[in-house]
Amino acid sequence: MTSIAFRRRAQLAILLGPVSLFLAVFFLGPLAIMIVTSFLAPGLYGGVEWTWYPHNYGRILGFADPMFEDFDPIYIAIFLRSLKIAAMTVVATLLVCYPAAFCISRLSDRWKNFCLFLITLPFFTSLIVRLFIWVLILRPTGLANEVLIGTGIVSRPLDLIYTDGAIILGMVYVFIPFMFMPVYASVEKLDWTLVRASLDLGAGPIRTFLRIILPLTAPGIAGGAAIVFIPALGNFVVPAILGGAKVMMLGNLIEQQFLAARNWPFGSALAMMVMTVMLVLLFIHVVVSGRRDFDPATGH
Repeated sequence: MTSIAFRRRAQLAILLGPVSLFLAVFFLGPLAIMIVTSFLAPGLYGGVEWTWYPHNYGRILGFADPMFEDFDPIYIAIFLRSLKIAAMTVVATLLVCYPAAFCISRLSDRWKNFCLFLITLPFFTSLIVRLFIWVLILRPTGLANEVLIGTGIVSRPLDLIYTDGAIILGMVYVFIPFMFMPVYASVEKLDWTLVRASLDLGAGPIRTFLRIILPLTAPGIAGGAAIVFIPALGNFVVPAILGGAKVMMLGNLIEQQFLAARNWPFGSALAMMVMTVMLVLLFIHVVVSGRRDFDPATGH
């Protein structure tokens, strides 16, 4: 029995060893470098100086070194705007994907597989190409304004591009598959006998939804929200293309600090702030999921 257990552990180590080594070298290694860099002083012409300098975080949180730099509330405003846009992206993708998941789950297998293929179809096209199509649609002379003016709804072109709304639209377009898959997995496993029993016992549609359907599909909603919120918070491609220079988000600010300003310590501090928010949200998700799965009768 001992030899069998040892053999299984050896097989598991052989299978997981290369992946673990890869993650340790190419994920934990750069993360450790970024943590160290965030506490160093910026060099005069870029790079870093090996001097303890916690004021990189002070520029964000309010305890900047007054001899060299001042606290600027613009960074807090960018941080809050990024949180708002990421949260609105989660809500919008959920409003699109939740009813779509129920509709597709009730189809025959043939049409169900076809619809799932359509959901994943955008992955076969370059993200940059898809976003520039939205630029052509939303620009002042684009399709959206031409339709609005042609139908007499507006008399002059609207500012549809380079706004928060354009960024949210682009984010929703990009992250719909990421929300749909976990939500659809929960909806597909939904026990419809419980729904019919609730309706037969006198509960109305709203109460059945709130007491039966929503709790049973909550794991998919929570998983999809985490999968969408985390990359949306640090995304810089969509804001760069659909937001232009008018809308700055955390991802664009971090890119600017590393490439244009060459202030690597401050860029690292911003990246670590984003990582901290993501880890906190993941921890909350794990704790809430664990409590939801806990059975008081068995203690597990």
